[in-house]
Amino acid sequence: MKNIGILGASGSVGMQGLDIIREHSDQFKLVSCAVGKSIDIAQRIIDEFNPEICCLQNESDIKKLNINEKQTKIVFGDEGLLQVAGYEKNDILLNSILGSVGLRPTLHAIDQGIDIALANKETLVVAGEIVMQRAKEKDVKILPVDSEHSAIFQCLNGEHEKNIEKLIITASGGSFRDLTREQLQNVTLEDALNHPNWSMGKKITIDSATMMNKGLEVIEAKWLFDLPIEKIDTILHKQSIIHSMVEFNDTSVIAQLGTPDMRMPILYAFSYPGRMPRKAERLDLARVATLDFKAMDLERYKCLALAYRAIEIGGTMPVVMNAVNEVAVQLFLEGKISFLDIETMIEREMDAHQVIQNPDLDTILAVDADYKSRKYEV
Repeated sequence: MKNIGILGASGSVGMQGLDIIREHSDQFKLVSCAVGKSIDIAQRIIDEFNPEICCLQNESDIKKLNINEKQTKIVFGDEGLLQVAGYEKNDILLNSILGSVGLRPTLHAIDQGIDIALANKETLVVAGEIVMQRAKEKDVKILPVDSEHSAIFQCLNGEHEKNIEKLIITASGGSFRDLTREQLQNVTLEDALNHPNWSMGKKITIDSATMMNKGLEVIEAKWLFDLPIEKIDTILHKQSIIHSMVEFNDTSVIAQLGTPDMRMPILYAFSYPGRMPRKAERLDLARVATLDFKAMDLERYKCLALAYRAIEIGGTMPVVMNAVNEVAVQLFLEGKISFLDIETMIEREMDAHQVIQNPDLDTILAVDADYKSRKYEV
């Protein structure tokens, strides 16, 4: 039996992680979780899975739960998040929290020797070097849960890094993949949230539409696989069947294929280094019939270009890019800015930022907090 902790258990990825635990209850047990403000979901999780510790965002919400505290300990806030992340019975922690708030819990879990199933891109975007070095020091596995990075991870099994020519990360193109930049001027929030292939949370769906999601994945891949940025390419692939590819120095290209379902990479991370069976839809290539590919246009997808620029500059630039993107996406979700204002805000703040190279953790967190607390004008 493997004990699982989940940060962001009420979100899209977290809920799919619970699906995997439910499907394989003889192999996995939920022992800890964090659910933010989702009290109804927290109650359902506690009733079904009986975790030993559960974190809420606000202390005032604790009284809304109907629980036996002898069975489930309820904690709250940032300190509670750390308690869940570093819970002594965790064998592996699925970090599916959105945003850079996932950084400290990740590092805390690593310090406790807990393996990480990582779905929180921002952890590596803002502090990839620190996180990967800490994991190496503690002999902790960082197992990618993003479908693209899980695909690359699987393709690289048994391969030597010196033979890697490049990583090829696929992108569906998001909700607006068939629109020109001119047509993006008047798109609506409802349009943006209508992803053609994947079922995801609102923030990730918007990031997919701007292609910032792919930019975050490029930066994440650099740290996960310890490769220079020039060896990480992106390509448009509408069907989301090939999740990513690796090209080797002998011209071979190995790809990982599957249906667009996050439960597969979650299960792979939970069961690594083995594999476990799933009762799920199988990939039927005869029915798919055609796989389309198109070169990535960095003029069309400016957020992806900004992400490449941020990691090439390095230092605190990716921190600023990520922080402003989080703010801008929230403003768009609230109807306060237009879709294209998101990239405008990010580019403006990146242009003005005075980069600090080789930042320590405190500097990273301070810069992140600074840019998230600012009042922005568009």
